[in-house]
Amino acid sequence: MSDPNDKDTRHPEGFERVREALLQRQHGHAPLWLEVAARTSQEAADALGVSLGQIAKSVVFKRKSDEQAVLVIASGDRRVDEKKLQAHTGPLGRADADYVKARTGFSIGGVSPLGFAPLDGAAAPLLFVDRELFRFDQIWAAAGHPNGVFRMTPDELAQLTGAPIIDVVQS
Repeated sequence: MSDPNDKDTRHPEGFERVREALLQRQHGHAPLWLEVAARTSQEAADALGVSLGQIAKSVVFKRKSDEQAVLVIASGDRRVDEKKLQAHTGPLGRADADYVKARTGFSIGGVSPLGFAPLDGAAAPLLFVDRELFRFDQIWAAAGHPNGVFRMTPDELAQLTGAPIIDVVQS
């Protein structure tokens, strides 16, 4: 892992956007730049030496009624239950890579729960945090790039995002 505050190190724009968002929110942990890309929850867990459940993965859907992005931050060892989520959002559709990039400013594999930069002027994603993340004292989320991550507690995630905490994974 490298120090993202090293002035000689240049990082991609999405990573820098997340770093700035964390600074603005006075989060105590700067994002880390991994030496390997972690595009999946398992890759991130392996790179960090933590359990799969400690990875706060971002799963993006498209709300059918208005095409707003819906982002669920869920534990890496759980699958999002679309039917449970639709009780909070209405009907949902799949979000492809182009849609995710346009609506979050991040590529799949690096979607952060904060620091969004929608490219087409669309509203920021509607966010939800799954309660299963609260099984852990410490969790890790993507920091705007597959090589970027940052740590926090589940309570800090809820504070950083302002997202409601719901039960949205498969039993």
